[in-house]
Amino acid sequence: MLQLSSAQRRELRAQAHGLNPVVSIAENGLSDSVLKEIEMNLTAHQLIKIRVYGDSRENRLAYYEQICTQLGAAPVQHIGKLLVVYRPLPEGNLTVNAKKAPKSKSPEKAAPRKSKRAYQG
Repeated sequence: MLQLSSAQRRELRAQAHGLNPVVSIAENGLSDSVLKEIEMNLTAHQLIKIRVYGDSRENRLAYYEQICTQLGAAPVQHIGKLLVVYRPLPEGNLTVNAKKAPKSKSPEKAAPRKSKRAYQG
């Protein structure tokens, strides 16, 4: 299972906020075909959301751990029935649209943002 720093995890959670779930786990559980679909989506997108149907929190946690362990991914967030999982591409497989792993921010402060409003004096 891949480990992330808290800063990396925070950045990935922010990136995942606008994502829709790409894989669903229903009453059949985490079957081989579902794992294969998760593997394919991780390879294509690196950061994905997975929706788990069912009310058992223990099952969701078990699925989360199994996905991360079997696929070499990092757990990013488990909130309600959504699981967020990240796995970077192997070094030799970088594509044009591939994002690199988030880096911790430097101790320097970011420049303040400028207001989008025009001055109306």
